[in-house]
Amino acid sequence: MVATGRYNTLSVIKQKEFGVYLDGENLGEILLPARYVPDNCKLGDKLEVFVYLDSEDFLIATTDKPLAQVGDFVLLRCADVTPVGAFLDWGLPKQLLVPFSEQPVRMQKDKSYLVYIYLDNITNRIVATTKLDRFLDKTPAEYKEGETVELTIANRTDLGIKAVVNGTHWGLIHQSDLFRRLHFGQSLQGYIKQIRPDGKLDLCLDKPGYGKVSGLAGQVLERLKAEGGYMAVNDKTDPQVITRLFGSSKKAFKMAIGTLYKQRLIDISPDGIRLIDAN
Repeated sequence: MVATGRYNTLSVIKQKEFGVYLDGENLGEILLPARYVPDNCKLGDKLEVFVYLDSEDFLIATTDKPLAQVGDFVLLRCADVTPVGAFLDWGLPKQLLVPFSEQPVRMQKDKSYLVYIYLDNITNRIVATTKLDRFLDKTPAEYKEGETVELTIANRTDLGIKAVVNGTHWGLIHQSDLFRRLHFGQSLQGYIKQIRPDGKLDLCLDKPGYGKVSGLAGQVLERLKAEGGYMAVNDKTDPQVITRLFGSSKKAFKMAIGTLYKQRLIDISPDGIRLIDAN
């Protein structure tokens, strides 16, 4: 089924001077204007296009790539505020509307907001909202501890930083697990640290357990190579220095260099750590 507000692969069924018509199946014929038609395009060709509504609310296709599509959580800049709502720059000529009813706090021009993009079932228009909760699953998540997930960083709380997990659930990175700077709206890979009895998710940025040590150990090893085989850090170094250099807790760093030492890859001395074979 062809979906509005998403990428679709559609067949060329008509050619006109002003563009080509694509088979939109359940949505009918969809125009791809001439400026987007690839050279040597012919009937029957299949084109990957983004389908959306133009300024007249007619379905249209484009080969331009927006910054996000329906179903995505994304950080977007407010380009304008009008009597009907705020408009966000999402990389297409027609900007993305956020109705005032979808703004708990009124948006301001040139500020960026984390929004969810959805298709309004009443107007059939693509719109965005900052009311994220109603688009996230409230049922307990079926994840496993240590599982790799995709995170979108949201707001900070007293306990840490909330993040959207795989576009479906809320999760929390506790303050004690924050060893690197994160940015509002940032997308990155993370891990399920713990599933609490109430089904809520605790997250971390490094793989829990041995995997975490292994990952950090590799980071230390690469940094040592880049520094010529020696760094003036060891298990006695100030924790703040460790966090600044490796984005890690001192405990995790000590486990990492201990792993490298046991593998006879480094030597640990009172003045620092050194590659046993720097070649």
